[in-house]
Amino acid sequence: MAFGKKTVRDAEVRGKRVLVRADLNAPLKQADGEIVVADDARIAASVPTIQLLRENGARVVVCSHLGRPKDREPDLSLAPVAERLGELLGVDVPLAPGLVGPEVEQLVDGLGEGDVLLLENSRYEAGETKNDPALAEQLGRLADVYVNDAFGAAHRAHATTEGVTRYVSEAVAGLLLEREVSTLRSIVEHPEHPLVVVLGGAKVSDKVAVIDSFLKVADAILIGGAMCFSFFTAQGHSTGDSLVEEAGIELARKALADAEQAGCKLMLPVDLVLGREFSADTETAQLDGVDVPDGWMGLDVGPKTAEAYAAEVMGAKTAFWNGPMGAFELAPFAAGTKRVARAFAEAPGVTVVGGGDSAAAIAEFGYADDVTHLSTGGGAALELIEGKELPGVEALDDA
Repeated sequence: MAFGKKTVRDAEVRGKRVLVRADLNAPLKQADGEIVVADDARIAASVPTIQLLRENGARVVVCSHLGRPKDREPDLSLAPVAERLGELLGVDVPLAPGLVGPEVEQLVDGLGEGDVLLLENSRYEAGETKNDPALAEQLGRLADVYVNDAFGAAHRAHATTEGVTRYVSEAVAGLLLEREVSTLRSIVEHPEHPLVVVLGGAKVSDKVAVIDSFLKVADAILIGGAMCFSFFTAQGHSTGDSLVEEAGIELARKALADAEQAGCKLMLPVDLVLGREFSADTETAQLDGVDVPDGWMGLDVGPKTAEAYAAEVMGAKTAFWNGPMGAFELAPFAAGTKRVARAFAEAPGVTVVGGGDSAAAIAEFGYADDVTHLSTGGGAALELIEGKELPGVEALDDA
């Protein structure tokens, strides 16, 4: 399908100042007394667009947020990110002292063709998340062309994702943003069948709009994670001490009815892994069935369910996954999520993982390079699939 917006390939950038909104929100860690990047996946995902701009003679200015600073906490500076970005690009990437201001403008003016400058954490500025027009105008003064390549932030109308587009002569999509939007839209709009959707996580309310979207097109929807207990409650099963979202029970009941009417197979777990409490060293038990006794909580799908779900994924022409099958961060309850991750890695069809915890899980299990598309945006991916417009995409110039 046509992307519908101009991309970085359409822009004439030689000699021009190009402001790239990237998603460099990478996890950091302490190592030998220094703060360094713990996982560079998001930084690496931004490299193709930046490299293309460099090769075409642009003077590249990159901006991003990092974390949720309340003030200007030094441990949320983009300094470690600038260093890692420079290593990946093979050039020196200096860090500006701020996002905007006279000193930043001077550094931008001093850039040569192919040079790259990283601006300091955009959320150090209170006006970023408020989409402050004054901040957006200052950002616009730094650029002749604006490129949004931050899919993970495209569902937010912030100064660096939406507001700035009003103050530049050209606003286009980066390579990553284009690929993310095109891939995710295609799953809902014209997937190859059978389409199998795996949804997990804690709350039905977080996924109900996604379920509604897929009920119209999917051949099977497989439910895991704590959200399955809202479905079990709706069916009259006992859930013990499992996490049950009360608001999700009626939503689950409606989804079951809608799935039957739509002719979409909605699968629920048939066995569970139980724990006494949410802890890695708690007492555990296998339950062949789904009626959880008092004093126990369901913390993972069981082996029968994991194998059944894996078989569905392996037989799909298109498979989409968002949300873990259980508390995969705790070793005794990771097997279900790991089995689904392996199925996505080995499946012969198109496999798409929709960011968030699913992306973290598939990376942790070593399968990140084995799926067709691993989204960099959890919330943005879900909103796109729900059919919502993303402000950071809608603000770009039409093709």
